[in-house]
This record gives sequence, C-alpha cells and structure tokens, in this order.
Amino acid sequence: MALRAPTHVTAAHRDAMEANPWFAALPRAQRDALLSVAEVHHLARGTMLYRQGDGGDGISGGFYGLASGFIKVSTLRQDGREAILALLEPGNWFGEIALIDGSLRSHDATALADAEVLVVTRAAFDRQMRELAFAQAMALLLAHRVRGLYDLMENATLRDLRSRVARRLLALARGDVTQSPQMRREIALPQEAIAMMLGVTRQTLSKELHALAAQGVLTVGYGRIEIHSFEALQAAAG
Repeated sequence: MALRAPTHVTAAHRDAMEANPWFAALPRAQRDALLSVAEVHHLARGTMLYRQGDGGDGISGGFYGLASGFIKVSTLRQDGREAILALLEPGNWFGEIALIDGSLRSHDATALADAEVLVVTRAAFDRQMRELAFAQAMALLLAHRVRGLYDLMENATLRDLRSRVARRLLALARGDVTQSPQMRREIALPQEAIAMMLGVTRQTLSKELHALAAQGVLTVGYGRIEIHSFEALQAAAG
C-alpha cells in the first residue's frame, strides 16, 4: 500500500494539519498528543487506504490525517458505477466512525494523487478519547458530518439539479469536507468526478455547467472550473 516505509511527523506535516479549522481549534496539548502517536504513510496515486468492509487494528483500522495529496471517499453502486461521497484535501482528519462504533468501513478511501497520510492506531485513538477535550472535539466533528449528511439528503430529495450543482460547487469552493470560511474561485477537479459526486452523467453535468457559464456565473476549463460570482452561484443554489 505505501510507497515506502512510514516516517515520523515533521514540522511541515504539523503546519499542513493546523491549516484545518477543526484541528487548529484543538487545545495545544491535544494537538501535540495526537501528532506524537501518528506515523506518516506514503501512498501512491490510485492506492486504496481502506476498502468497504475493512476492519481490525492494522492500518486500515486507524484514524487518519491527510497531510498532502487528495483522498476520495466513494462507494460502488449496484450497477457497478462509482459514487464519490466526499473529497478530502490536506488538513482533514477522517475514519473516526468505525473506531467509535466498532463497525466495519462503510466506504472506500483512495488516493487521487501521491499522498501522505498520518495514521493513528485504534489503541492510540482510544487513549485520546479518554481526554475530555479530545472527546468533545470529536463530538463536534461528528456533528459537522451529520449536518453534511442532512444537507446531502435535502439536496437529493427537495432540490432540482441546477440547485444541486450550484450547492456542490459552493461546497467544493470551501474545500468540500474542510468547509473553510475562505472560498476559492478555482475548483481544480474533473467534471467526471463532480458528476460522480452528484450521481449524474458527465453529459448532464456539462449541460448545467454551460448554462451557468452562459449566465456569466463561471467559466468551464479543462479539469477546472473558475467561479466569477459567488453571489450568483449562491442564488442558483437557492
């Protein structure tokens, strides 16, 4: 799975993780404690960190921090097509649900580019959870996840496709799972990946993107989308 043997967390890894709002809000003692028990694993592009149904106490059963690269969280539909549930960028921690409830992995996690992943073992995670400050922080992280799931359910059941596309673009502009308060104007992601997030074909997504482009909301390029007006995109999102 790894490009090479695991290494220790460096100052550069710490800086990458502290750019994330959730991790930066942790007390210094909890940040230091978590990083001190993490090992850095190097993943090649296309490598699966874990698969749906994985469990146990090995690398596939850990708590993870993404220090560099990108990870897609996905699952296979009954017809064999892949659905992308989320895109993880540097700074994000993930994989906590299976450690908290003792269940198997509910989805796949795959490196979209060469990546460095901080791995905290199940035993080390359990020790951290005995600390009140860390347990409270994990509760906040899970609350954020639940709100995101409710938002996805609302989009799928109540909103038309134009609104769903606009809302996904706004989420990606904030780093998707990261949900940074700062929004970026360029989304460097292939249309195929965005279509898989929405559960539609690339052709269907392209039609909606070009309709927004005709309104001057954005520009569609090769492997990227440039947003010209967040206000207009927000209006399209409803």
